[in-house]
Amino acid sequence: MTDHTRDTLYIDGTWAVPAGTATLTLTNPYTERPIGTVPAGTAEDVDRAARAAARALPGWSALPWTERVAYCARIADGLKARVAEIAAVATAEMGAPYVFSVLVQAGFGVADFASVADVAPRVEWRREQGNSVLTRRAAGVVGAITPWNYPLHQVTAKTAAALAAGCTVVLKPAELTPGVAYVLAEVMADAGLPPGVFNLVTGTGPDVGEAIVTHPLMDMVSFTGSTRAGRRVAELAAAAPKRTALELGGKSASVLLDDLAGDAFAGAVAATLTGCLNNSGQTCSATTRLVLPRARVDEAAEILAGLAAATVLGDPADPATQQGPLVSAAQRDRVRGHITAALADGARLVAGGPEQPAGLPTGYFVKPTVLVAEAGSRIEQEEVFGPVLTVVPYDGGDDAALAVAEGTPYGLAGAVWAADADRAAAFAGRMRAGQISVNGGVVNPTAPFGGYGQSGYGREMGADGIEEFTAVTAVQF
Repeated sequence: MTDHTRDTLYIDGTWAVPAGTATLTLTNPYTERPIGTVPAGTAEDVDRAARAAARALPGWSALPWTERVAYCARIADGLKARVAEIAAVATAEMGAPYVFSVLVQAGFGVADFASVADVAPRVEWRREQGNSVLTRRAAGVVGAITPWNYPLHQVTAKTAAALAAGCTVVLKPAELTPGVAYVLAEVMADAGLPPGVFNLVTGTGPDVGEAIVTHPLMDMVSFTGSTRAGRRVAELAAAAPKRTALELGGKSASVLLDDLAGDAFAGAVAATLTGCLNNSGQTCSATTRLVLPRARVDEAAEILAGLAAATVLGDPADPATQQGPLVSAAQRDRVRGHITAALADGARLVAGGPEQPAGLPTGYFVKPTVLVAEAGSRIEQEEVFGPVLTVVPYDGGDDAALAVAEGTPYGLAGAVWAADADRAAAFAGRMRAGQISVNGGVVNPTAPFGGYGQSGYGREMGADGIEEFTAVTAVQF
């Protein structure tokens, strides 16, 4: 078994010995065995990284944006050359099936840096307005705090945009899945990125994360994670105050309008389940609510039961595996707790359940689970972050469907399906969500991503993602 141990941090262009001696243990979620350790960084480590980033900021931000984009292109090439390694690390640390890790866990990270060359020219870096010249300038030193579910993509979506904008970065990756961030740091060093432009400090949220948010040299914090943790970040940052961008939870609805029939209906049901189960349901924008006319619930339930039963769970290194384990025992227990509570509240179990899957004595698995529950119930309202789909009936027309779809505090993503494409587009135009798929429209990696309500604020990816890390200065003549 490959040893995932790392004993240094990446600060000011060098592999630095951490200030303390404490470590964090990494665990393979399939074998449930330790696979290595990384440093448990401290506030002192954050201070060193912040000072390095602040020293590097004037020179980096002064470069023409075209030169910063060229660095991003070199980083993309370096990541592409190491896709297999990145995928293997992601699979070992967070349990995603290897095929999925190649295409998404590694592939999206490559795309984040590669797309900068296409989207940066769309940023209005300079424009004249009356007697003023407006320029977009780097927001400053950015503290980036990222989650474990997409351990490379969540990092690169922030750092590629921040670097293109002229910012310098101090990164705290998730403590459960830091390995790919080390690979990224190696790639950045190989690309010749100037010292201090990118810094990596591993550790826990209370120790490293809060030190980043409160450090006086941090001009901006970009955070992705739970709504609860996002509130804490916003609270701490407000004391300065300093800019924040928060990408938080979701409870995305896939809405089937009442004109769907036959294969189109079955296809929409299947696509919704796929959107829920990808990455073992550990996706903030997952379609975790199937909202459909009450008269179609049993028809959908029959389709879903068959699809859930046919899903192959197992060793994420096996190409046949479609769903791997959840990232940790705590996450598994949390998701199972949601299922148990939903059943106690009266939800109807269509497939799955809280038990360990048969034939898998180890691994933090949760069965693909389908429940039927009413709008307003706990399982319909709360983010589960696991392979759990809630079928939610509505009574009435499109207005009733929209009321159910928007009946949660979140607004990250959504989907709508209808036989009449114009009707579906009109419905999407009324949904309050950051990204909406119409009749199976695929994800666009250069489109902005972010939410409304308790899903946070700010946008990542695309030109909007770069602009998020800038501030506008007006010079009058």
